[in-house]
Amino acid sequence: MNTDDTDTKSGRRGSRTRETALAAVRGLVLALAVWPWTVVVYCLALVSLALIPVGVGLVTTPWVMGAARALADNRRELAQRWCGIHIPSAYRPLPATASPVRRTHALLRDPATWRDLRWLMADTVAGLVTALLPVVLVVYPLEGLALAAGLWRVVSDGSGGPYWYAFVPVADQATAIGAGALAVLLLVVADRFAVSALGVHFRMTRGLLTPGQAGLAERVKVLTDTRRDAVDTSAAELRRIERDLHDGAQARLVAMGMDLGTIEMLLDKDPEKARQLLAQTRQSSAEALAELRDLVRGIHPPVLAERGLGDAVRALALRLPVPTEVAVDVSGRAEAPVESAAYFAVSEILTNAVKHSGADRIWADLHHAEGRLRISVTDNGRGGAVIGAGSGSGLAGVERRLGTFDGVLAVSSPAGGPTMVTMEIPCALS
Repeated sequence: MNTDDTDTKSGRRGSRTRETALAAVRGLVLALAVWPWTVVVYCLALVSLALIPVGVGLVTTPWVMGAARALADNRRELAQRWCGIHIPSAYRPLPATASPVRRTHALLRDPATWRDLRWLMADTVAGLVTALLPVVLVVYPLEGLALAAGLWRVVSDGSGGPYWYAFVPVADQATAIGAGALAVLLLVVADRFAVSALGVHFRMTRGLLTPGQAGLAERVKVLTDTRRDAVDTSAAELRRIERDLHDGAQARLVAMGMDLGTIEMLLDKDPEKARQLLAQTRQSSAEALAELRDLVRGIHPPVLAERGLGDAVRALALRLPVPTEVAVDVSGRAEAPVESAAYFAVSEILTNAVKHSGADRIWADLHHAEGRLRISVTDNGRGGAVIGAGSGSGLAGVERRLGTFDGVLAVSSPAGGPTMVTMEIPCALS
């Protein structure tokens, strides 16, 4: 065997030893630093749910279950980072501005909430045991080696009997050496299975947190509905574009063609009349160009493509007849379809505020945090806005548009105002 082969095997052995030790350390972290939070959150969740009938739980449940979701998401992240185990997340989005009662109702209707509770219950016992598996596999053989090195004299003095290491009674140096031999065998087992033992913990977590067939069927239904809505919305947009082209720019271009034909006949007979028609045709061409620009802006505004959602909303606000303040805290660009959906949703809500609210002031706020783009539009109008069920409702159309991207819409509009419309869209920024 040459030197290179020896070095390669030594490197593999060292790498495997490091992985074994790292698995033990990670299991210890799960047991000492993470597991206590599982117990605390699970107890708080049980108390909060028990207090729902008396009303206290309606306020506390969203906060407690939010902590449970954060804990579950942390475990998903550790599973992916430490063992390469992917645990899908299938929470229904909750609007941040909804009342605690509505949020509690939505949480209780979400199957993921009950999966989290089931996982918390199992993690309080089985989670601790599986987290300690790699620790025991690595640490227990070290105890046997320490006994063989002389520790047996300390643990057996004054005890009145032997110290049991597994099935080996340690009472003298000979039996201590036997314990050491067993420890060596256990170290071989630890070297082979410690990393896999840590994976047992995360595979158990995956089994408890992964949606079942019912959850997958529900997800398929939601995707089917949002796809149908997206197709319907696209068809409606195409019909609008065709109508605008036919009634606007196309009609003007046809009229211009007829005027140019008339000008050709009048050039020799009545030059003055021809000049008047030329001026009229030039005006018609300018109006046709303006209509085409408005049409293009309605399909995808150039400022949105060039400068992003924040500047596009600012440009939109400048064209409104009502003073509108825009605050933007978005450090990056979302994907083009998400930006387009968000822009037209904001445009629809601002248009509704101008037309129907009677407001003399509007505020728009855009910011991105925790993987979500959150947009709120507030006006000081008369209030009373609701998300209508009919297809003609502007807010219902916005809700369908956002639903295509798993977004949510929340409306707070008491009689007398003010009205706040909040949108959230899950997305990453580039």
